[in-house]
Amino acid sequence: MIDYLDVLARLVIALIFGGIIGLDRNLHGKQTGMKTLGLVALGAALVTMASMEFVTAPGSYSREALSRAVQGVITGIGFLGAGVIVLDRNSSKVRGLTTAASIWVTACIGIVCGMGGWRIAAMALVLVLALFVLGHPLERHLHNRWMRKTDNERDELTRHED
Repeated sequence: MIDYLDVLARLVIALIFGGIIGLDRNLHGKQTGMKTLGLVALGAALVTMASMEFVTAPGSYSREALSRAVQGVITGIGFLGAGVIVLDRNSSKVRGLTTAASIWVTACIGIVCGMGGWRIAAMALVLVLALFVLGHPLERHLHNRWMRKTDNERDELTRHED
């Protein structure tokens, strides 16, 4: 028997978690936003639950079907993520990798929500948001520190050559 309330809870939580990740991306001026990543997580949860035949009781579904559904979601999301990765010809830099990775991890969170693993999905959501908040300042700090070290080494080599 299908527990429609549990099904609805899994789908809503996936949608909310995807939307939260999308909100962060949108606030940082990225191509994807709440709607896009909310849909990614919702769709991943829906496919996962469909492979479980919408039965929420553990062990009441085919593990092989679940595995195939997860593999299909991950493959399909790879194509969606590839669509946001571009090469900026002016600077020769690749852009969109973080957005593509956020699409991928949002699908993974949706899969976990579809399986009913809300606590695990919530932990992953917190880690994603922590990485978004702390990642750039940490990268900048380490880059500046590394560049200072490189500049100091270069200066020292120059002094020894003189």
